[in-house]
Amino acid sequence: MSQSADLDRVRSFSSFAEFYPFYLGEHSNRMCRRLHFLGSTLALLCLAMLVRSGDWSWLLYGLLAGYGCAWLGHFGFEKNKPASFKRPLYSFMGDWVMYRDIWLGRVKL
Repeated sequence: MSQSADLDRVRSFSSFAEFYPFYLGEHSNRMCRRLHFLGSTLALLCLAMLVRSGDWSWLLYGLLAGYGCAWLGHFGFEKNKPASFKRPLYSFMGDWVMYRDIWLGRVKL
């Protein structure tokens, strides 16, 4: 599928429920999912440090950890562009739903 056709398909989703199966398909590589999980866990730890310390630099660290790990997974292992480039809000939601689904055993790590 061409990049423009793929982008049109992503833009056509009318709900997150329609988008999430596509999102999971964009994360079929196990190492990519593992890096997402690591990045999300580090982001949560940075959020906890922000709340504990009141130091807003932890927000930047959390964003760098979360997106850095995810993008490494996509460019280095999945060999695709992150869904956040196509649908940022749905992608952000997908990260956390996938994170939950990994904890619940619905998505393999």
